[in-house]
Amino acid sequence: MTDLIEIFFTVGLWASVLRIATPLIFGTLGALLCERAGVLNLGIEGIMTFGAMIGWLAVFNGVDLWTGILVAAICGGVFGLLHAGLTVTLGLSQHVTGLGITLFASSFSYYIFRIAIPAQNTPPTIEPFQPVDIPVLSNLPFFGEAFFTQTAPTYLAIAVALFMAYFLAKTPMGLAVRITGENPHAAEAQGVDPIVIRYGAVIAGSAMMAVGGAFLTLSAFNSFFPTMMQGRGWICIALVVFSTWKPGRAILGAILFALFDAYQLRLQNVLGQVVPYQLFLMLPYILSIVALVIMSRGARVPQALMQPYRKGER
Repeated sequence: MTDLIEIFFTVGLWASVLRIATPLIFGTLGALLCERAGVLNLGIEGIMTFGAMIGWLAVFNGVDLWTGILVAAICGGVFGLLHAGLTVTLGLSQHVTGLGITLFASSFSYYIFRIAIPAQNTPPTIEPFQPVDIPVLSNLPFFGEAFFTQTAPTYLAIAVALFMAYFLAKTPMGLAVRITGENPHAAEAQGVDPIVIRYGAVIAGSAMMAVGGAFLTLSAFNSFFPTMMQGRGWICIALVVFSTWKPGRAILGAILFALFDAYQLRLQNVLGQVVPYQLFLMLPYILSIVALVIMSRGARVPQALMQPYRKGER
C-alpha cells in the first residue's frame, strides 16, 4: 500500500503527466473551439493521426522540427476546411461527416506512410524535440525536474490554452465565436457572419488537433506507427464536455487523464505480477468516465451545437 502512495511523490510520474497531457490539450482545445462555434468535429482522431504522420514525414525528409509542426497544422486546417464545407455550407450531418473524415484521414495516413516508407523490420526514426532547460526553474528541487524540463511544444500547449481562454472571454472575435455557437441568427443580426466564424473556428481547431498528433511523433516519440493515437481523439471529445467548454478546465481535464494514465503504467510495475495488465489499461478510462459524470452535471452545452445555419432562415 505504501508503494502505491509513494508513486505520487516521484518526479518521473509528474514529468510523464505533462508529456502525456500535451497532445490532449491541443486536441481538446481544437475540439472546444469548433464546438463553441456550433460545429461538432468527430474527425479529430483521423486529423490527429494524419498530423502525426505528415509532421514526422516532413522532418524525416529534411525540414526542421518546427516546420514539421507547421506542416501538420496546415494539413489539419485542410481537413477542417473539408469538414466545414460539408457541414457548414452543405449542412450535412456533423456526426456522419466527422466519422467519415476520421476514417479517410486515418486510412490516407497509412497509405502515404507506406508509399513513402516501405515496410521495414525497424521503423525509421528522427531526432525529436529535446527537453528545454529553463534557467533557475529547471534547478528547483522536485518541481524543476518534474515541470520545467519539458520539450518546447508542451509549453506551447499551455500558452495556447491561456491565449484561448483570453480570446474567448475578452476579445470581440471570441464573443463572435461564442454567440455563433449559441444563436447564429442573433450573431447575424449584430453584423457577424456565422458562416465565416464557423469556417474559421473549424479550420483553426483542426489545425490544433493535428499539432497534438504531431507532438507524439516529433516530441514524445521519434517515429510513426499507425495505431499510435490509441483513441486520444475520442478522449479529447469527452474532455470538452468535462471542461464544460472552458479552456482553463480543458487543461485540468487533460492533466487529470494523463495522471490516471501515468499512474496505471507504474501500477503495472508494482502489481503486474498479481493483477492482469488489462485491468490497469482500463483504469484511466474508467476514472475519466467517473470524473466526466461528476463534472458535466449541469454543464451548459452551446445552444446551436450541431444545428446547421442557413442565412436568412429562422
